[in-house]
Amino acid sequence: MHITVAGKQVETGEALRIHVTDGLATITGKYFDHALEANVTFHHDLKAKAGSHFCCDINLKAGRNVFMRAEGEGVDAHRAFEVAAEHLGKRLRRYRRRVNDHARSLAVQRDMPPAEEMRQVVLQQPEEAEAEDTSVVAANGHGVVIAEQTTELMRLTVSEAVMRLDLEHRTVMMFRNSGNGALNVVFRRDDGHVGWIDTPAA
Repeated sequence: MHITVAGKQVETGEALRIHVTDGLATITGKYFDHALEANVTFHHDLKAKAGSHFCCDINLKAGRNVFMRAEGEGVDAHRAFEVAAEHLGKRLRRYRRRVNDHARSLAVQRDMPPAEEMRQVVLQQPEEAEAEDTSVVAANGHGVVIAEQTTELMRLTVSEAVMRLDLEHRTVMMFRNSGNGALNVVFRRDDGHVGWIDTPAA
């Protein structure tokens, strides 16, 4: 597994890199045969009221279209990673059977339609656009595009989509319902529950 350790205004020495590598190897080796890569980022918690707190973000790619995210905070970088790794382990223990079953099914699904692509864009906030050329907003009707990427529109059941929403620590996810072919959306509500938007089948 390829592991990248980076710090945003945080020193990531050899001891920390070894700690991260050994910790992730233990977790992924327990739940996955071959995790692909992991990106671990450390940064300071600017919102902390007292003390010098550190944050650790772990983004793990455990297989084709299987992504997980975990976060942790601590008084130092080592402790922040341990908390994040603990959260990752709990998430893996909770979903390992469903994730493994789904990953295996993706590998053998040869009769499924080819994967679709969709475009994801990040729009500039209105207050930022006002300070710049507002004619761009008027021309395209939605504002300035500051980032754009192509991603795969996956075919999932609703339960699989909810699982991925939780694993990837996302607030919203669009997918094509594998049961009826319709575009669906699952999202995290303010009360913590998950919402589901089911559009008419094509």
